[in-house]
Amino acid sequence: MRRISRITVAGAATASLALALAACGGTSTSGSSSESKGDKGLAIAYDVGGKGDQSFNDAAYAGLEQAKKEFGYETADIEPTEGETDADKQQRLESLAKQGYNPVIGVGYAYAAAMKSAAEKFPDTTFGIVDDATIEAKNVADLVFSEEEASYLAGVAAAKSTKTNVVGFVGGVDVPLIHKFEAGFQQGVKDTNPKAKVLSQYLTQTAEEGGFSSPDKGKTAAEGQIEKKADVVYAAAGLSGQGVIEAAAANKIWAIGVDSDQYKQEALAKYKEFILTSATKDVAKAVYNLAKSVEDGKPETGIVRGDLKSGEVGLADSNPKFKADKAVQEAVAAAKEKIISGEIKVKSS
Repeated sequence: MRRISRITVAGAATASLALALAACGGTSTSGSSSESKGDKGLAIAYDVGGKGDQSFNDAAYAGLEQAKKEFGYETADIEPTEGETDADKQQRLESLAKQGYNPVIGVGYAYAAAMKSAAEKFPDTTFGIVDDATIEAKNVADLVFSEEEASYLAGVAAAKSTKTNVVGFVGGVDVPLIHKFEAGFQQGVKDTNPKAKVLSQYLTQTAEEGGFSSPDKGKTAAEGQIEKKADVVYAAAGLSGQGVIEAAAANKIWAIGVDSDQYKQEALAKYKEFILTSATKDVAKAVYNLAKSVEDGKPETGIVRGDLKSGEVGLADSNPKFKADKAVQEAVAAAKEKIISGEIKVKSS
């Protein structure tokens, strides 16, 4: 069993401490990792946008909180820094492993290169990366999701809800991961209402330009689509999605959230009546499950996928108006059944 501790390490102060410890400790080795193993539990390093994005990162934090409560151990969650490099990310991961945290999870595909290197140096630590499927290492779990399936259902909902036959998609960064969201959404819309037009826009070419962390960019993009008659806008843009939701509410049209059930997010409460639904992926469950697997002595490794069949992606129905719309509910339920059965093959690009 692990030594029980109630100390929580969080935020920028922890980031500074972790980096300082890494610098003082010199080159990390698997030996130093093994000496402290068993003392600490789950640690997560956030993606761009950090904690408070009401979406992707907050879902990871919810999984950490569940693990902390159930296993009663020390946890850490560390914010990214602006303009950081792969070397900075690697140093952060190695510092957490060296301090004895296990597992160590990088939230977001941006951690791929850093994690590959860190995992090689700490073979006795289990690492996890959310949203990447390219790391081939015996001690790394690739926590991936079939986002295109949930996005297809979002497209069905949008197609059944639009009055103008124009809907919008706002992607945070023009990368393959976000292409999955767009592809599924486009297909869901077209399969449901061939007359509907989908307006698509990506905020930036790289994450460093703020595509996942700039609500103002999201708001401007959504306003442009609304001017072109879009009356339902779906955002896959992390923190930037808050700007999309704000613009939708200001213009009294529907927004579709992503990753978390954004209708339930406190920070978005004043906009929630305009959040039709959210295409969810249970990052919290994936994070918790990896922590539990380590606690049980049987660490998950390799590709660990969540999809509609496993219940780890889906469409939220917290908005009473969405839940009460029989036509939308029937269309979404029928599409979900066909995806799970294989009758509908959802595109990922």
